[in-house]
Amino acid sequence: MSALDFTQTSTTRRVGEDERAQILADPGFGSHFTDFMARARWTLEDGWGGAEVVPFGPIQLSPGSAVLHYGQEIFEGLKAFRHADGSVWTFRPQANAERLQRSARRLALPELPIEDFLASLRAVVAADEPWVPEATSEESLYLRPFMFAGEEFLGVRAAHSVDYYVIASPAGPYFPRGVQPLVVWISDDYSRAGAGGTGAAKCGGNYASSLLGKREAAEQGADEVLFLDSETRSSIDELSGMNVFALTRDGRLLTPALTGSILEGVTRSSILTLAAERGLQVEETHLLISEVLEQLSSGEIVEMFACGTAAVINPIGEFRARGGTWTVGDGGSGETTLSLRQELTDIQYGRIPDRHGWLTRLV
Repeated sequence: MSALDFTQTSTTRRVGEDERAQILADPGFGSHFTDFMARARWTLEDGWGGAEVVPFGPIQLSPGSAVLHYGQEIFEGLKAFRHADGSVWTFRPQANAERLQRSARRLALPELPIEDFLASLRAVVAADEPWVPEATSEESLYLRPFMFAGEEFLGVRAAHSVDYYVIASPAGPYFPRGVQPLVVWISDDYSRAGAGGTGAAKCGGNYASSLLGKREAAEQGADEVLFLDSETRSSIDELSGMNVFALTRDGRLLTPALTGSILEGVTRSSILTLAAERGLQVEETHLLISEVLEQLSSGEIVEMFACGTAAVINPIGEFRARGGTWTVGDGGSGETTLSLRQELTDIQYGRIPDRHGWLTRLV
């Protein structure tokens, strides 16, 4: 049972019905926001409290707030899906709640109880239910829970006052081109995270450190950037915000092992389960970039894809680096990649049975 009661303080909507319909017809990704948001506050003295659903709007922060100086913040990302009967569901929210707790431990933030995390999602989606797109395509309502050190204090220590919010944004495809093979640039100048760092936590610093690599990739005509380990620059970590998989000719599905510098993706975990059920030999291992490129050239690796909550599963068609260009398979979208993607989205949208109990009804 949740200890926090996210009471709705206002029912006044800031976006009219016609404007909302226009937004939902072509939402893009992360460009529009709903009418309400949930919030709560933790203090060292009193723990969690102050839970409420309020109109979406600016957050008032002191220029001395610790998060602005020391980056003590974490976040999550998940989606709400409209099913054919009009109900609204989300996918494996407990896994996101548990990851938020792990991130909180790493960033010296308070852990939000799992039931309170789930309660905050239910409260926001109940208030913003008209913003959940109809089940006619892969549109969804993207949910962004986040936590930060709001305390006004410039000393270097864990904050004694922390704010938690959930905001929501109607979402279409993450990549503007839709599900098309990505061109990926292999960075040898930048790393996403290092051993002993915050790579396994979902915090803003990891994404900030990826931005130069993404810019470099764009300058090379690529859609995404692949980061290698920071110590030897020899093994694959992940893309700027997605985990990586490779499928071999003999049916092995390979992905980098969780070494502490890689985010434990919920989509990644789901793919491991679905792939094993198909009879693929799943291997979490150290993927050396030199071996992967050799196996691409020889045809041993026949498909590669990236995955994450926002993009779901997206095929990779080509790698680029200063040393050359490597095509994945025939450069198109692999059959197994697209089949796994279809199965996963069919589960999320309620088109096939949820045999794993991954879905949680929100409305």
